[in-house]
Amino acid sequence: MTTVEKDVVARVHYTGTLPESGEVFDSSEGRDPLTFLVGHKQMIPGFEEELMGAKKGERRTFTLEPERAYGEKIPEAIQQIPIGMFGDIAPEPGMTLMSDVGPFNVVSVDGETVTVDFNHKLAGETLQFSVEVVDVRAATAEEIDHGHAHGPGGVEH
Repeated sequence: MTTVEKDVVARVHYTGTLPESGEVFDSSEGRDPLTFLVGHKQMIPGFEEELMGAKKGERRTFTLEPERAYGEKIPEAIQQIPIGMFGDIAPEPGMTLMSDVGPFNVVSVDGETVTVDFNHKLAGETLQFSVEVVDVRAATAEEIDHGHAHGPGGVEH
């Protein structure tokens, strides 16, 4: 198995940038390759779509519009919360905190009101990726059943 397709385990090195500024938002540089089970919603949709058919050793560069990445920003996901809801935490703009419904970012603090954003930090952004396929192998039945890769770079359990 040397081609990226559904139900294979792919290992890739990647760099993700914001094309407008060139800012690197994520990279595997200096780390182990990213390992994932293809076709099991572990990656943003466009990332997998663009890698389909790629062979071991192949490099691809592609740009994803928001709808193929983290989606558009949802205005209703930006909310104002009383500062008392934060307990002992002193919220500051730029902080990422966790709630019962998932992570959120502190946008601003205005007296007793904190504006927070539950959108993903990259929602609404166009993303560019440079990816090298390091390895491709058939997934085991157990990996497919569990919905994730095992072994090096995957889930150990």
